Amino acid sequence: MNRFVQLGSDIAKLWARYGSSYLSGIRNTLVLALVATAIGCVIGFICGILQTIPHPKTDHPVKRFFLTLIRGIIRVYVEVFRGTPMVLQAVFVYYGLPYFSGNTMQFQSVWLAAILVVSVNTGAYMAETVRGGILSIDPGQTEGAKAIGMTHVQTMLYVILPQALRNILPQIGNNFIINVKDTSVMFIISFTEFFAVHRGAVGATYLYFPSAVIEMVGYLCMTLVASFLLRWWEKKLDGDSSYSLATGDQLAPTAGMLNHPGKGSNFDEQNREFPEAVKNRNFSSRGER
Repeated sequence: MNRFVQLGSDIAKLWARYGSSYLSGIRNTLVLALVATAIGCVIGFICGILQTIPHPKTDHPVKRFFLTLIRGIIRVYVEVFRGTPMVLQAVFVYYGLPYFSGNTMQFQSVWLAAILVVSVNTGAYMAETVRGGILSIDPGQTEGAKAIGMTHVQTMLYVILPQALRNILPQIGNNFIINVKDTSVMFIISFTEFFAVHRGAVGATYLYFPSAVIEMVGYLCMTLVASFLLRWWEKKLDGDSSYSLATGDQLAPTAGMLNHPGKGSNFDEQNREFPEAVKNRNFSSRGER
């Protein structure tokens, strides 16, 4: 019990001394994760769409060559950035540029370097996510769009991508949550995010575990709030589940869309203009008609 009391005392001591720094680190982490996820989604959508452009053998050889080349480049990009740790990618980008340029070229802003690394890494994952989302749409959707004269660009923009976006929305949220946590490796390039503040506080006070508790609670709160907002967004996109279909067209053949004919209309069986003889006449056979 005494150890928990001591833990609370140490956490209070750390927060009183470094509370503003912890909050600043949380802000930097959220901004970096949000901006990098948005840019990564744009990169992923571009790469995913380029990978799904059809190029049958009947197309011009030049078009097929360039599409094959683009797909090869995207494949190399995806495999490299998915197959290596983000911390090493940050080292190669931030320290590799001055190394190969003899210190004549280097990043003037650590923010720019951090956003670039996380965005490109996220784009590699999103490229495969978007490609899978596009391929998951029923091919009949594409065939139907082409049947009414839509081009490939129009089909992707108005038919395929809206449906694919809804399918991959959970994965977009998952990438954002992953980025909230994985931005902790940006301390390697001296980016002051949440985990970097923890390292600074520990180096000054040697209270490693109490600071780690603050970090754990902070990351958990960020991810829980993000999960709640993303699930709320998904429900908003789903729309209201209790709805009724109706149409003013009395000749609509779709079941569940027919309203009762307006009183006094030509379709109303109770219309006084409808001949009583015709209403009450019993047609026993086709020959009597």
